[in-house]
Amino acid sequence: MKPAARIAAAIDVLDLYLDGAAVEQCLTRWARGARYAGSKDRAGVRDLVFEALRRRRSDSALGGALSGRGLMIGALRRAGANPDDSFSGLAYAPAVLSDEERELGQPPEPGAEQLDIPDWLWPQFHTMPEAAAALQSRAPVYLRVNSLKADRDQAITALARDGIEGAPHAQVETALTIHTGARRIRHSTAYLEGLVELQDLASQAVVQALPLCPGMRVLDYCAGGGGKALAMAAQAKIDLFVHDIAPQRMADLGVRATRAGVTTQTLGTADLGDVAPFDLVLCDAPCSGSGAWRRAPDGKWALTQTRLDQLVGFQHDILRQATELTGKNGIIAYATCSVLDVENAGQIAGFLTDFPQWQVNWQHNWPLQDGADGFYSAHLTRE
Repeated sequence: MKPAARIAAAIDVLDLYLDGAAVEQCLTRWARGARYAGSKDRAGVRDLVFEALRRRRSDSALGGALSGRGLMIGALRRAGANPDDSFSGLAYAPAVLSDEERELGQPPEPGAEQLDIPDWLWPQFHTMPEAAAALQSRAPVYLRVNSLKADRDQAITALARDGIEGAPHAQVETALTIHTGARRIRHSTAYLEGLVELQDLASQAVVQALPLCPGMRVLDYCAGGGGKALAMAAQAKIDLFVHDIAPQRMADLGVRATRAGVTTQTLGTADLGDVAPFDLVLCDAPCSGSGAWRRAPDGKWALTQTRLDQLVGFQHDILRQATELTGKNGIIAYATCSVLDVENAGQIAGFLTDFPQWQVNWQHNWPLQDGADGFYSAHLTRE
């Protein structure tokens, strides 16, 4: 596919998305109907769509309309290109621009529009414009070296055999920054044999900060796909239990654990009371995902105040439940991939008001502008 044909495909996908369909479903639907498109074409169209979603407000302002065409016109103008060159109407290129499309479009207004934040969320972002700006760009790719199977040098060498260039990260001892070949990772020998896992830098740092000791009984209470559980198992010889209130979220954990050489014990909600107490309960709570909106930019536009309020309530309930599962001298480790204070320090402040016998021993923010996803974590103990 020529670049103009990819733009036309991205327009079709974006229009489906703006009509209310999930972006991944839109991409899958397009790919099934475009058998002629190779892997590079599918990746190229995906990149165009995700870039448009990261910059949905500012590009639609530049393009003069919130539509697939408007977003692609805006993206071209932002890049300093002339949209007429791509909207030629030739072969599989988008139709020629109308006179109205040539006249519409203006620079986005400073603030929420320019930084691509919904108006209702701007009060939480106006004091951290660097974070909003970071969300407009593609996220770096990081790998976690599985120390149960390899050290960093061995992982780097194994990845290089498959054309993937990785380099150690100075702040997190398990992390590799991927410079080239990111799309080859899932088919690489290093990945398939469990030497490495895809995991963001801040997510790894959250686990690295946990006070894990050999022999600890540890519960990953909101395990999901299990990334942090696998990282904990590689960090210390612990007795590891995993749970999620929606067990289907852990569907891939068994395969991942086998690949990584890790043993986990899955607990249903009804089993927790029989197995508790635990020395450490990790609550990687469901959240807005605002710290990871570079990777899932549709989440930025799908979030509502009602949904955020629900999530804050869920987080409080999870912390309350964790108090009943944690031993007398145990630790609750709370974490979110959010940059919103109401889910982070604000959530912990509310918890301490309701549970004054608990205290914060440690807390940390990982800001988006440092390259990693935006994360927050706090360690809580009983006084």
